[in-house]
Amino acid sequence: MTPLDAAAILAAGFVAGGMNAVVGAGTLITFPALLAVGLPPVTANVTNTLGLVPGSLAGAYGYRDQLGPIRPILRQIALPAFAGGLTGATLVLVLPARTYSAVVPVLLLIAAALVAAQPYLTARLSRTRETLDMSERRASPTLLGAVFLVAIYGGYFGAAQGVILLALFGVLLGGIQAANGVKNVIAAIVNITAAILFAFLSHPNWVAVPLLAVSSFSGGLVGSRYGRRLPDGLLRWFAVLLAVGVAIKQILS
Repeated sequence: MTPLDAAAILAAGFVAGGMNAVVGAGTLITFPALLAVGLPPVTANVTNTLGLVPGSLAGAYGYRDQLGPIRPILRQIALPAFAGGLTGATLVLVLPARTYSAVVPVLLLIAAALVAAQPYLTARLSRTRETLDMSERRASPTLLGAVFLVAIYGGYFGAAQGVILLALFGVLLGGIQAANGVKNVIAAIVNITAAILFAFLSHPNWVAVPLLAVSSFSGGLVGSRYGRRLPDGLLRWFAVLLAVGVAIKQILS
């Protein structure tokens, strides 16, 4: 890996850590960066998951003051998040690498569409907020099942996982900052689960992992403290354009 490659990974990790803390979609920054320095898609994915764990933890810690009265529900949805993350990561390991390579452009385009549609999804879903019962601080079966399915996607690929979780918890909790706090914790659980599996059973690039780890942790701290002041639209559309560009490149290559 050249010094230029290392610098690109450090920069991507910092931006991704900050984005994940604020709006999600940080994988749409780091995954293309890892592909650009020559890593195969599966290696890029497992390397990305391991490298972004510190950033996920930093983002979750930075929003801890937003959790307050919703901690009981957070404890209930942690288990389906763990199970879903484990399932998604297992799929990465057991399915042929060519399958993952073939589906990456599709996943990137889906992730880009979800990121672009985030404001609409949140507004649309908020109209059905009454279907999720918060009266006794219990997670409904709908919520538990939704978290499990999103966690499978997060363990398998991860891009825009935070966007989906933010929309889901925005429906449940109403306040965007509280929803962001829960989103960061659940995303951290999914990422840590997948990372542990990948560390022992796959072949990440152990040069890129610490570079991403240090930079994403720094970005997560900065993002959780200052990133909420940045316009969401700017971050969102930057991620969308990057994801579409990388998907096109993967299709044509």
